[in-house]
Amino acid sequence: MLAAAGSLRAAASAMAQAGGDPAALHAVLVKTASSSRAAYSLLLSHYPPSLSLPLLSRLPFRPTAASLTSSLSSVSSSSPSSALSLLRSVLGVSPAFLDDGPLSSLLRSMPPSLAPSLHALAFKLALSTSPYSASCLITLYSRSRSATAARNLFDEIPVPNRDPVCYSSAIVGLAQNGKYEESLSVFAGMRSNGVDSTMYALSGALRAAAGFAALEQTCGIHAHAVVVGLDGNVAVGTALQGDTQAVVGLFNQMIELGFAPDGLTFLAVLTACSNAGAAAEAEFWLEAMQSKYNMKPGLEHYTCVVGAMARAGRLEDAESVACTMPCKPDAAVWRTLLIASVIHRKVDMAESMGKRLLDINPKDDSTYVMLANVYSAAGKKDEEAVAWTAMRDYGVRKEGGRSWIEVRGQVHVFVANERRHEQLPEIYDKLNELIQEVGKLGYKEADEGLWHHSERLALAYGLISGAVPSGKVLRIVKNLRICARCHEFFKYASVVIDRVIVVRDVNRYHTIKKGGCSCREYW
Repeated sequence: MLAAAGSLRAAASAMAQAGGDPAALHAVLVKTASSSRAAYSLLLSHYPPSLSLPLLSRLPFRPTAASLTSSLSSVSSSSPSSALSLLRSVLGVSPAFLDDGPLSSLLRSMPPSLAPSLHALAFKLALSTSPYSASCLITLYSRSRSATAARNLFDEIPVPNRDPVCYSSAIVGLAQNGKYEESLSVFAGMRSNGVDSTMYALSGALRAAAGFAALEQTCGIHAHAVVVGLDGNVAVGTALQGDTQAVVGLFNQMIELGFAPDGLTFLAVLTACSNAGAAAEAEFWLEAMQSKYNMKPGLEHYTCVVGAMARAGRLEDAESVACTMPCKPDAAVWRTLLIASVIHRKVDMAESMGKRLLDINPKDDSTYVMLANVYSAAGKKDEEAVAWTAMRDYGVRKEGGRSWIEVRGQVHVFVANERRHEQLPEIYDKLNELIQEVGKLGYKEADEGLWHHSERLALAYGLISGAVPSGKVLRIVKNLRICARCHEFFKYASVVIDRVIVVRDVNRYHTIKKGGCSCREYW
């Protein structure tokens, strides 16, 4: 009956009669010597990769793009090795079967490290700038931390071919790699070209705006989310959350409104706990995520718990979580523990964490600097010298500090001892005035080399620009950790100017007002 009918409806009916068991359908096909393409396509789409791949090479007919696509549907969420095996099988049959749809299905499961090779294959197949395949390649490059390659590929896609998925992939990938300005640029291009926004594009743009501490742009993106009806989306709402109490309050509102939390939602809650050093709360939410919401925490969730414990001074507990969690710790975990060790002056732990980081990346400039600093604070001059020497021997140079401030929607970037800004004389005059005023409050800066650090110049420009009205918050971003002396200077400056200063450095937000900082001297 099945062989005679040869239709998808008949195949589906047969499998339904077999209780939905693909193996039972397979048995019927073999028993009746069927060569129904529809039936085998249905079977391939229901078999796991371990069964669909061998079956693909034993079909009673030459595979077509349709049968290959059916196989791909079972591989799309499987292991990279299965995807690679299927790719080899497809190439062995006929590369012509790999049009934009099937190739993109394969790319979604590939390991990021293969992005250049897969890009070359897509180029040979004339698919590297096709919407689906290009989007997947952009995501692969982003996951492999190759943000420049991802942006270059996006730029190669003809503007008419750039659909919402292409834009979303580029916006999210660039934001995840800290390329905030480029991410916002792509988002602006998406809007100017009239391409529909997606929840991923909006959440990625919000992440970039937050990383840039660009409040005006954040408000504009939020307004756009409201206009297009995506402000209630879980991913977008997660990107707009802030401190612990606010985050938990929004979380409860989401539950009351019937929204189901996802991994990003819990990441926002745990990030807030980490920033506040709320270790007990972080443990509670990690447990709730698993027991109450039946979700498996990922590496990023455990990293937040480690950070919360470390900030609270529970270094041994934090290290225990890092060493026993079900996923392999990455550099971010060890860096969190190294920073905590430096702050709490735990030299032995700092050495251990530093070694782990340098094993991962021997050219990590910040690790050498932190180790040298912790040795210096402990009076271990020989060890400090060894750290600086090792840094020099590996040819590692410390990344240059940059700070920026948003004024009237435009971002102004400064480096230490800035010499290029068009309002340079006024900036230095204002900064020198601030130095004198904080001196009257008892803050003395003996080292003149610190006077013109980039974040101080950004602060001075924010004050003279007139774009930030008196009484409003001044927001500054720095690409590195704000130094201890500048951190202290800003606390005194907040009293002098009677303003709230928010500094977003590489580690966290510092909300400085009336001489105190929200970080509680931990960053």
